[in-house]
Amino acid sequence: MGITAIWIPPPYKAAVGEISVGYDVYDLWDLGEFDQKGTRRTKYGTKEELDALVKAANEEGIVIYIDTVLNHKFGGDRTEVFPAVQVNPGDRFQDISPKHDIEGRTGFDFPGRGGKYSSFKWNFNDFTGVDFDARSGQGGVFRIWGKAWSTRVDTENRNYDFLMGADVDPTVPEVQEDLFDWGAWVIDNVGATGFRVDAVKHIDYRFISDFIKSARARTQKPALFAVGEFWKDSLWDINNWLNNLGTQFSVFDVPLHFNFKEASDSWNRFDMRKILDDTLVQSRPIDAVTFVDNHDTQPGQSLESWVQPWFKPLAYALILLREAGYPCVFYGDMYGCAGPGSQFQPPVSQLADFIRARKLFAYGSTWDAWDHPNCIGWVRSGDKDHDGCAVVLCNGSEGIKWMPVGKEHAGDRWTDLLKWHPGEVIINQDGWGEFRCSAGSVSIWTKTNARGREEF
Repeated sequence: MGITAIWIPPPYKAAVGEISVGYDVYDLWDLGEFDQKGTRRTKYGTKEELDALVKAANEEGIVIYIDTVLNHKFGGDRTEVFPAVQVNPGDRFQDISPKHDIEGRTGFDFPGRGGKYSSFKWNFNDFTGVDFDARSGQGGVFRIWGKAWSTRVDTENRNYDFLMGADVDPTVPEVQEDLFDWGAWVIDNVGATGFRVDAVKHIDYRFISDFIKSARARTQKPALFAVGEFWKDSLWDINNWLNNLGTQFSVFDVPLHFNFKEASDSWNRFDMRKILDDTLVQSRPIDAVTFVDNHDTQPGQSLESWVQPWFKPLAYALILLREAGYPCVFYGDMYGCAGPGSQFQPPVSQLADFIRARKLFAYGSTWDAWDHPNCIGWVRSGDKDHDGCAVVLCNGSEGIKWMPVGKEHAGDRWTDLLKWHPGEVIINQDGWGEFRCSAGSVSIWTKTNARGREEF
């Protein structure tokens, strides 16, 4: 089809065991191998099943990226009493209580693992804050006395180091050593080739940089892939974070996602010529992982910002059929996903054909026709091994784009791969053709005898 990598969900043991999606991380070193939290398996399976998945994927030429949660821990094996101050959730530098003893679940002994792979045990000194005082039964943001929030994080709430659970302090040498050890171990143990790092705007960017550098050096994989989830609709903030890292690192293009969301909500009132404005894929394409929706943006989730179904084919054409960016296809868009209550979000129609079109035809230089607010198009020239394609998008009424595909195609007959627009285009002697697109739709045109056309 054209999928070359899979970002798998957190494969390690979480605080609520096999019903957890994995972001309430308990033990990074338990990949469904040990009886902990009432289960050996994780939500997704056992270590043996993880190994089988990786083997099967690799046999198909697909690599694995591991969802990596380094920011916090949940589900400690015991509580500890320690001094802390409560802080204002909207201003993390403002203390709103005097120093007092609280009781937090910060003791992590991992008895089910018995020291295998790592003998490190965590206590309150390894964290900067917690979100619950078991002594008083009170929730909130509590900074552990003697600790300071990292200043190399996002500035929302004046400081956004603390997110949830027990906030990991990466400045503790033993913590850093254990996480660095795990980073190299999990790549080699699983046979993965990269990380998707969760919640990077809440983690000291110097630590993130050092973590990735360490993993690349220790696994002897200098091109080890890394992409961060920096959830903010601000190109300036994302660029600033990337500039501070000092090492190659990709980021999900959140501003592009919100452009898609706005366009889908606005219908033909949105100017399609501006769809890539103020996005990472436009400003630094080598670092941009483009996406339409994900597990956090689907209906009912914490970051709900679902792109309306009518616009999704247009959005996927933009991330899959252009040169810039590294596109990420959402499993829920491919196969459908649950919504609020019993509501089901159906899969995007013919999404597999969009992916296949990328694999077979999205090569060579790009010629853009971005000259109308409701109808845009482009041509991919192809290369010696692949024939190109012409793409037209309309967010209003039916549109037409007069575009050049090359004199070498004079007399060729082109049709829409998707079969969403009828008829054919005959390329004139100068190599130009009149390509059409139905209202609120996409058309992907290739010559009828293009290499690979038989796969559609």
